[in-house]
Amino acid sequence: MKKNEVEKKLKAATKGGSNISPLLPDDIKNYLIDIDGTICDDIPNEEPERMLTAAVYPDALKTLNKWYDEGHFICFFTSRTEEHRAYTETWLKKHGFKYHSLLMGKPRGGNYHWIDNHLVKATRYKGKFTDLVDKEVTIQVFKD
Repeated sequence: MKKNEVEKKLKAATKGGSNISPLLPDDIKNYLIDIDGTICDDIPNEEPERMLTAAVYPDALKTLNKWYDEGHFICFFTSRTEEHRAYTETWLKKHGFKYHSLLMGKPRGGNYHWIDNHLVKATRYKGKFTDLVDKEVTIQVFKD
């Protein structure tokens, strides 16, 4: 999908408003992606001076930019705090990451359980970004 087609879809999805969350078409995925330890070296909030020098994971850059170019929505969701936003945006730009939004202040820790009225797919990062494949797994659901 060409960049101008993606922009047209997103503009249509928000009805041209910048303060309206876009209603994405069914063929567009909404990726919510962690930063530290997922697309680059794991830098703790207590060491913000290292954020600008974190080594990027090349397979993450290639895969995420491909998804962006295909028209999918890329949102970085990080435990970095709002005071680290400038460092984070500078680092993302320096390395050429394409994205639509950046959410700061995700709770720290690894036991996430997302509850939503929409279908949510979760993928645990295990050291390499590749295309996603279908796999059957057991999940927790609400008791009937």
